[in-house]
Amino acid sequence: MLKNSSKLLFLTTLIMSTILVISSNNWFSLWMGLEINLISFIPIMSYMKNNFSAESCMLYFLVQSMSSVLFLFFILLSITLLKMNNILIETLIMSSMMIKMGSAPFHFWLPEIMEKMNWVNCMILMTWQKIAPMTILSYLSQNNKLLLIAAMTGTVIGAMGGINQTSIRKIMAYSSIAHLGWMLACMTMENEMWIYYLMIYSFIVIMLSNMFNYKSILYMNQLNFTSKSMMEKITYLILLLSLGGLPPFLGFLPKWMVIQSLMNNQMYLTLTVLVMTTLITLFYYLRMSSTMIMMNSSINKWNTLSYNNNKLLMINITVNFMLPMMSFLV
Repeated sequence: MLKNSSKLLFLTTLIMSTILVISSNNWFSLWMGLEINLISFIPIMSYMKNNFSAESCMLYFLVQSMSSVLFLFFILLSITLLKMNNILIETLIMSSMMIKMGSAPFHFWLPEIMEKMNWVNCMILMTWQKIAPMTILSYLSQNNKLLLIAAMTGTVIGAMGGINQTSIRKIMAYSSIAHLGWMLACMTMENEMWIYYLMIYSFIVIMLSNMFNYKSILYMNQLNFTSKSMMEKITYLILLLSLGGLPPFLGFLPKWMVIQSLMNNQMYLTLTVLVMTTLITLFYYLRMSSTMIMMNSSINKWNTLSYNNNKLLMINITVNFMLPMMSFLV
């Protein structure tokens, strides 16, 4: 009971700290919200008492503390040295936020930490923990060149880093880096588009993480034995392909919005890099799907379905197919 109440307390402060960052109108409140967020998430990470949890907590604390110190230092620098170049200060502050959320080229800590975390914590790290740094970046999105470089670098690293991985948590980490690149590309054109992208991405990640957590799936070879039900396998398949951005699934909708904006702004080089790297990321999503559906042929058959499986599949199909179709009709 005590553990559950303490976890609820830290989850509440985690949510409130992000709301504080979103609603802040000064630098000190932004920094304070980030610090409360860090203090709240570390106890949630350490909920599982093992060596991996302690190691991931320590590494996460060091990285986040370094980015917070840099953020505060650059803010004080901008206040005290008013004659200094504003573009340089903004670049340094944006770099500290990229470190905090694991954006390329400051991404090296993210796959290593996620490898040592459970799926619930991975889900929080890939979704909720991006909101506060992205909000601060949206305030400083005048330096489009840095954001474009980070966006293209992120999609390339996210695509290449996940190819030879066998750990699903590392694959999801590199996928997060790639999607973060798309969100940064959104920020260079329309300041609110990244919010819609993050909402759709978070929905897909939450569903996938819950399914992986329920089945205790951590590595690729475990996908062969996820379930004897073909319906569950189809649900996994739809979610994975949606995360990869394959049309006509839900995950393609935000990418299509970004592609349209890039074309309207004549940013063809960025568009080419983002689309080509997405094709590479689709490779390891398809590899996961084929491992799960085709390799285990002895149980690859239609089985009696439970009500819950049917319900989950219908929700999945409705969201991933009907919503994109409705958006194109509108």
